[in-house]
Amino acid sequence: MMALEDTYFSMAEKCAQNVLIIADRGTMDASAFISREAWEKILTKLNLEDIEISDNRYNHIVHMQSAAIGAEKFYTTEDHAARFEGIELARERDNSAMEAWRDHPYVDIIDNRSDFDSKINRLIDLVVKRIGINVGDRFSANSRKVKFVITGMCPDSDFPVKFTDFQVVHHYLHSAQKGFQTRLRKRVKNGRATYTFTVRKPELQGQTVEVKQPISQRDYSNLLAHRDDNHLPVFKTRRSFLYENQQYQLDIYRAPCHSRCQGLVLLETFTTSNDDEVVDSLPPFLKVKKNVTGDPAFSMYNLSIRSDWEDSAEQFCHKLSSDDESEDENVYEVRKAQERLVHVSEENTVFDVRKSYDRNERPVSESNSVNSI
Repeated sequence: MMALEDTYFSMAEKCAQNVLIIADRGTMDASAFISREAWEKILTKLNLEDIEISDNRYNHIVHMQSAAIGAEKFYTTEDHAARFEGIELARERDNSAMEAWRDHPYVDIIDNRSDFDSKINRLIDLVVKRIGINVGDRFSANSRKVKFVITGMCPDSDFPVKFTDFQVVHHYLHSAQKGFQTRLRKRVKNGRATYTFTVRKPELQGQTVEVKQPISQRDYSNLLAHRDDNHLPVFKTRRSFLYENQQYQLDIYRAPCHSRCQGLVLLETFTTSNDDEVVDSLPPFLKVKKNVTGDPAFSMYNLSIRSDWEDSAEQFCHKLSSDDESEDENVYEVRKAQERLVHVSEENTVFDVRKSYDRNERPVSESNSVNSI
């Protein structure tokens, strides 16, 4: 382990720019799984001391507590080739690994009091603060994703901040398990592509688990054979940019696409602010028409459905859940979603962008509307 780490340390020292090295497990972890006597023999043989391979080797230790402690429903050995411990053994080993680092001067422990996404955000937030990078509140523990419809895009040459465009295509795949969504993503920049396979699982205890895995071009091509022809492929340009220390992404839907997606541009970001504060801080060079955070009418899964929504109400995803809903309720909700999508595309309809999605929302006419920014 130390020899492998030393290789990366050496490479980093030769790099002209700043480098962050993240190690999954550190040298002290080994002491958690053997007796103290055996560990002392290793140190003596290598002429090392604990402090040398702890304090002097790593700048920051973050212990991610096992799901076996506090999130037991999410602990599983399925789909984990390297995990075989039962829940009690997992708890014991997790505590031992945490104890191994107790003498390091900078240790942070991330427990399971929040959902998994918040847990990951807390990890990133701790690291970027430790190294002094300002990334706004995107990775704060209570950060949430917000989404807005944008009308009218300026020419690329007039876009006032630096940006990067990726050409992206998504394909939804058949899923053998009820309530699961599986999709492929191909993302291209400067002619070079990366591929991702994503499984989105049904909601459990208020959490939606999404597992993303990078795959090879060969695997991507093989998985395409399992695409779900009830969904159209989704083509879009994803534009990433920073404004006032906040990261934003514009999803610009491209042809070929369903008529419901023509001209659709969505702005997304992560924030801890309330709706009013979010709207006040949005980039002023974008014309924001409506806050569609949480609205299933603007989810990529539903936008990609090949047939009209009312003709395929059973396919429309109101909320990622394994619970059954009545057919009448499905049709009614789909009709309302279709109305929201149509109204947002009408020039004479203006919405209060400070207000996020409400299932009981009604369109606002031009005469009694609240101006958007």
